[in-house]
Amino acid sequence: MLILDEFAVNLLLEDGRLTADQVAEATKQAAASRTTVTAALVKAKVLTAKDFALARAVVSEVPYVDLDHYEVDVQVGSLLPRSLADKIVALPLFLLGKAATVAMADPLDLSAVDRLRGALRVDVLPVLAEAEQLRLLIDRTYSLMGSRSISAAAEVVVESGGKAAELDPIIAAVNSIITRAVEEGASDVHLSPDETEMCLRYRIDGILVVRQGPPLSNHPALVQRLKVMSNLDLTQSRRPQDGKFRFPIPGHPVDVRVSIIPTVYGENVVLRLLSGSTGLRGIEHLGLAPEVSTEFTALVQRAHGMLLATGPTGSGKTTTLYTAMRELNTPGRHCVTIEDPVEIRLPLVRHVQVNIEIGLTFASSLRAILRQDPDVILVGEIRDEETARIAVQSALTGHMVLSTLHTNDAPGAIARLMDFQCPAFALNAALSGVLGQRLVRRVCGSCAAACSPEESLLHRFCPRDTAGQFRAGKGCPQCSGSGYRGRIGVYELMSMTGTIRQAIEKHASAAMLRKLAVRGGMKPMWADGADKARLGLTTLDEIARIASGMDEQDVESDDSGNLPSDPTRPDGALAAGTAGKKVAA
Repeated sequence: MLILDEFAVNLLLEDGRLTADQVAEATKQAAASRTTVTAALVKAKVLTAKDFALARAVVSEVPYVDLDHYEVDVQVGSLLPRSLADKIVALPLFLLGKAATVAMADPLDLSAVDRLRGALRVDVLPVLAEAEQLRLLIDRTYSLMGSRSISAAAEVVVESGGKAAELDPIIAAVNSIITRAVEEGASDVHLSPDETEMCLRYRIDGILVVRQGPPLSNHPALVQRLKVMSNLDLTQSRRPQDGKFRFPIPGHPVDVRVSIIPTVYGENVVLRLLSGSTGLRGIEHLGLAPEVSTEFTALVQRAHGMLLATGPTGSGKTTTLYTAMRELNTPGRHCVTIEDPVEIRLPLVRHVQVNIEIGLTFASSLRAILRQDPDVILVGEIRDEETARIAVQSALTGHMVLSTLHTNDAPGAIARLMDFQCPAFALNAALSGVLGQRLVRRVCGSCAAACSPEESLLHRFCPRDTAGQFRAGKGCPQCSGSGYRGRIGVYELMSMTGTIRQAIEKHASAAMLRKLAVRGGMKPMWADGADKARLGLTTLDEIARIASGMDEQDVESDDSGNLPSDPTRPDGALAAGTAGKKVAA
């Protein structure tokens, strides 16, 4: 500030607004009263404080702002801890996009600008204000925010004593948590406060595992840091909030989706880590069986029709569809996606983000996209009747439509679409195929060893052929002792055969459609998993985890050799040889 004042005095001397005698006299008065030369000149009424502020702005090459009539914005002001605002005499005035306009008494203080940038996590655009005006505004802003001018988290990260002490450890802790999650291949990070401790967990290969995290006392500061990074409301802790930010990892940035909900012990945070398109490869790398890969590729390359991927949340459906989109994405095709949120980005593809608050739903987006001359449309999820009907109509009018449904298996997609009031004749004409899938954990390659599965699992999944190269991981540092590292897909592909179309026309049940599909050559996903277990890629324990009784139904149908003479009976009853046995829809 003293250097800036000296520059301002010199500028005013050059402009003739000050004389050397006036400056000399003011220098004597300043030394006697232990104040600054500019303050002595203002006191002597040689010039006003505003005159010096304007001169400082010229020297600093930043705009000048008069704060006399500025309306306090408590929400923006709360982004900066009170102690830091007082120390460097600065206050955010407004936030626009990724830049904050900050009033400063000394914009030439680069150290202060760096501190502001680190605390606000956005670009800083300094403007100069009179120091006394600015101090009064700081007092007024934080007074309006109550006796606690910042939240408990912000108090942890304030700077004092001339040292940036606690801010850096909190930043380092958040960076370390995310970096370690990426290194371990986690898909999600959970920060969960309890009564006496904070639980840090990573979802690795579909399973939550506990990791050593910061103490509970740091939890509020970690939450505030994540809110700053994802542009959320720092003053709000009583309602759910969602945001996102991009985290820089050498070689490939990671998009992070942030979900925060209030709980009785504090705000619970879940981070979803999205690696973008860096992990996408060809269809041949999805892990499909050779014959299924050939059939799926043929379905993808069709000029029109609807191709669905089904399975629960986290089963890899988006990756499968984007792998298909990667194959279709050429300069000769116009590819558009509608998603909530957009998780993967591809060049040439037009990605549309659903925004319910402004009425941009899947259905309204899909209607608009149809006027954009698309060739390929990826609908992130069919959630309602309107979206389902428009998607089917799109496939009927010459477009290739890729989408997902949440069903237990591939045949269940037919029943779900019919629940959405899609006519049977339209489904038969539009639908090309349905790929049901799950993800199972892959045996760790570093500690895998030959093993003999339990007899009950062999009898359940390999009743006719128990031979194979079964392996299991013993546990090692590379897999954190779990015996598994990475995941592999297990699939079932239901193509639209004539028999399936006839059954759909007669409104056959999902269970009956499944039996017809298996009889027509569809390899169930549990059987695909059993084959991969025989190859030592996964274990039968993993296959049992995702089978959900489907294997019992499929084995019963296969063992009996009988199917109903009328497979379209509404009750889906079985013929002799299977009556009374469990049927899973």
